[in-house]
Amino acid sequence: MRNIHTMSTSNYPSASPQNPSPKKDSKNIIIGILAVLILGTWGYFLWDKNKADQQINTLQSQYAVVDSTKTELQRSYDQIVYRMDSLTGQNNDLEGKLSARESEITKLKNQIAAKLKKERLTESEKVELRAQIAELNEKVNNLEAEVARLLMENETLTTEKTQLTADKEQLTTDLASTTTAKLVLEDKVNLASTLNASNIKITPIQEKNSGKEKVTSKAKKVDKLVVSFDVDNRIAQSGSTDVFVSITDPEGKPVTVEALGSGLFTSREEGEKFYTFRVPIEYEAGSKKHIEYPWKQNSDFKTGRYKIEIYHNGLKIGEAVSELKKGGLF
Repeated sequence: MRNIHTMSTSNYPSASPQNPSPKKDSKNIIIGILAVLILGTWGYFLWDKNKADQQINTLQSQYAVVDSTKTELQRSYDQIVYRMDSLTGQNNDLEGKLSARESEITKLKNQIAAKLKKERLTESEKVELRAQIAELNEKVNNLEAEVARLLMENETLTTEKTQLTADKEQLTTDLASTTTAKLVLEDKVNLASTLNASNIKITPIQEKNSGKEKVTSKAKKVDKLVVSFDVDNRIAQSGSTDVFVSITDPEGKPVTVEALGSGLFTSREEGEKFYTFRVPIEYEAGSKKHIEYPWKQNSDFKTGRYKIEIYHNGLKIGEAVSELKKGGLF
């Protein structure tokens, strides 16, 4: 009885297998499927995100390439423009010799600048830009060469001008020295060839109605003074020369009548001096020449001493005095 009671009242589970509940199994399956779907979704999201990132990176790379191309074009353009501006500054000193060429370059430069202002450049625009920049570069290269040539020419001309100026100054100095030496020599020659005057005479002459002439010492009867003298010089060359005769009246005043040929000459010792008359002489080398000149003035001769001075080459070569006396009562 004890044993039966024990078995019937035991609470321990039976060791024999028992079947699971169908409801619990279906739940687990659903959870598993959801987990798989969730994991798949996450995977898809991760894959899609990676793909999007790759696309973004690719676009960024492409944009970078495009931006780099434009930057490179801009850099090339800026470098050329800088060279162009530098040449323009030099060109201003060349008096506009390259203005037509600069005008072409400026026009092309403006066309390129207009394209570079765009945010995006098409492939055709990039190709066109490269061609225009290459053309601009070639034009600027040619301009550089031309400016260099003109600058060299200017430098050569400046050097030649400097040399010519120096040569001119030297020639001017040499000419001045030569002229001075020539003047000194001419002066020496003039001094050496100055004529000597001798046998100086002053003869007061009265002209009678009959046409005869009579020597007189009375002032009121004198009609003219005949000045005579001989000239000679052993080294003087043959040729024409002038002798100046200056007459001073008894009051110490020079006798000058402009209508009769009186005037001024320069003497070496007295400066400007009045002369009464000038005597042209045709002189023959090594000879003595006799000179006579009648001075007939348009006024009466005064009583007193008349002084005669003879000049040649600005030097006084002789003088003489003639005294006219007071006449009788009439």
